[in-house]
Amino acid sequence: MPNLYFCQPHAQNQGMLRAVISLEDCRHLVAPDSATYLGDQFPKVCDMPGRSADFAVVGISPDEADAEWRPGYYRFEADLTKLNAQLLTLAR
Repeated sequence: MPNLYFCQPHAQNQGMLRAVISLEDCRHLVAPDSATYLGDQFPKVCDMPGRSADFAVVGISPDEADAEWRPGYYRFEADLTKLNAQLLTLAR
């Protein structure tokens, strides 16, 4: 199942695992074409000078990859408060 991380560079947060979600829920939260593929290494937030806005990262394992999502990590811009609210509706 995809892992969803919240990253907050201003707080020197390297990425906090926020949820483990289904691939279907992942598609509901972020469209594959709106996320930036980062490769097979989790991004180092401290290595992104000039970027202080919060963002989210989705990790897709090789077992769950498909035609839309290849294995690895994807970054997408998100208001983490709103994204968290969306996660809570998925849990209900």
